[in-house]
Amino acid sequence: MKVLLTGSGGRLGTELRALLPELGAETVAPTSAEMDITDITQVVAVVRRERPDVIVHAAAYTDVGGAERNRDQCWAVNVGGTRHMAHSANAAGAKLVQISTDYVFSGETGNYSEDDTPGPVVNFYALSKLVAEEAARTAQRHLILRTSFRPREFQYSVAYSDVFTGQDYVDIIAPMIALAVAHALQITDEVLHIATERKSVYELARRRRPDVLEGTRAEAGVTLPGDVSLNTGRWGRLRCQLLAAPEVPTLH
Repeated sequence: MKVLLTGSGGRLGTELRALLPELGAETVAPTSAEMDITDITQVVAVVRRERPDVIVHAAAYTDVGGAERNRDQCWAVNVGGTRHMAHSANAAGAKLVQISTDYVFSGETGNYSEDDTPGPVVNFYALSKLVAEEAARTAQRHLILRTSFRPREFQYSVAYSDVFTGQDYVDIIAPMIALAVAHALQITDEVLHIATERKSVYELARRRRPDVLEGTRAEAGVTLPGDVSLNTGRWGRLRCQLLAAPEVPTLH
């Protein structure tokens, strides 16, 4: 199976670039200079040349605060870029794997399942990712992976104790994403939630930065959802099946 990976220089993309070959996937990862996802001509040309079986669209504008100030750029990358990837996937007969976010939910209740209706979103970044999901659905074959991850180390001095999430560090999330990608052609679900257990961001931060200070989301400077934890039961069952298959290599 040949995989074309966007966002290969980002947090998740860097991990996937190393993990996917371990799972037997031939992986091509054009840089943003080689394939600007906001340029449909470039995207079509690269996809046509590479002829991938699966396109993993991990490139995104992810600065939540910055998205409020740079809405045009955020929209062009998250929505326009996804439209281009869906169009190219259809032209190449490839399956599109869209990396999405728990922010598509309102954050009022938490424990969201794949069948729950998204929204209403609380900030512009979330809006762009929700619309991007609809763009991804225009791909004839698609798999939307909702997830959330941080760098390998918690990078802030303050973490919010009133924001709850299934988020985890990228070295924990990425192997699960890679497993799903490696089996994307066999997976019949159109949406999967890949995350870990519900916890506050403060609890998550203390696992790798014990001296982190406790804060509240009122200090964020941008509206954040209160609880976007994801129900991962569907993924948990599928993951067990995939790992039980004798041909699945072990990820290190």
